[in-house]
Amino acid sequence: MNKLTGLIACIIITAGLAWISLTYGSAKIGWDTAIQAFTSFDGSKEHLIIRNTRLPRMLVAASVGASLAVAGAIMQTITRNPLASPGIFGVNAGAALAIVAAVTLLGSSSLNQYVVAAFAGAAIAAAAAYALGSVGRDGASPLKITLAGAAVTAFASSITQGIMLVNGRTFDQVLFWLVGSVAGREMPMLVPVAPYMAIGAAISFAIARPLNILALGEDVARGLGQRIGMLKLGAAVSVILLAGASVAVAGPIAFIGVMVPHIARYFTGNDHRWLLPYCTVLGATLLLAADIGARWIAMPGELPVGVVTAIIGVPFFVWIARQGRYET
Repeated sequence: MNKLTGLIACIIITAGLAWISLTYGSAKIGWDTAIQAFTSFDGSKEHLIIRNTRLPRMLVAASVGASLAVAGAIMQTITRNPLASPGIFGVNAGAALAIVAAVTLLGSSSLNQYVVAAFAGAAIAAAAAYALGSVGRDGASPLKITLAGAAVTAFASSITQGIMLVNGRTFDQVLFWLVGSVAGREMPMLVPVAPYMAIGAAISFAIARPLNILALGEDVARGLGQRIGMLKLGAAVSVILLAGASVAVAGPIAFIGVMVPHIARYFTGNDHRWLLPYCTVLGATLLLAADIGARWIAMPGELPVGVVTAIIGVPFFVWIARQGRYET
């Protein structure tokens, strides 16, 4: 199977899961009814569920999954670390802390304010992880940055929990969101963050070829005329936009950014011109599947999708870590 055929096959699978996401849930709705919700809307309960509840949920899951997967692929290349992802390196935790702090200290309640806070928190956390990982005579290394990211994640998560325990109102307002969930998301919640996701994705695709060169090593990339500083800056902006927007709308969903790039490399190798499109599609596929599973496991209730991705992601993370394919 060539890469284009594989990508088309993945898109078809994603479309199938998107359709299942529209029709599957505690309220049983047939496929014909779902089609009629778009072709001949009559205001019935079933049509309202499809258009106002399940369609936004499906779009949020697909967008967030794609964004986190692309962000993870870029981080793994920049840091030369197969464990890198927004969740592992503290980016998601920093964004979540900033949102909780904004809710508690500033009384923020609108998604636009959440987005600004998430971007600021993601940027600060990423900078802190890189700075801590660069301490010492040897400078930054994949292992040191991983440990620094784990420290930043633990610190941000602890402060977040402390704020929530002290302020009961904040606890009630953000608890379900902090676990990572796409349930209850409405279209007005996706629209403000979609441009940031699109810009982040556009930047990532624009630097795909330079990332191929950087993957050969920084010395080689410099010798071939690459501006390493500008490339890393573009990569950082892309990751912050993708991860920050994702956290703002769905909370800190973990492990998508770790798993999907490795799955995509099985089909594409390290060519980012194919890797990033595969990550986009497979990220959407995985989060859609996880969301469907979250409904199925606890029917007629449901689990937060972040719980399902953790159940899948922890064994995968351990397997990757045991491979030992990172530099010290």
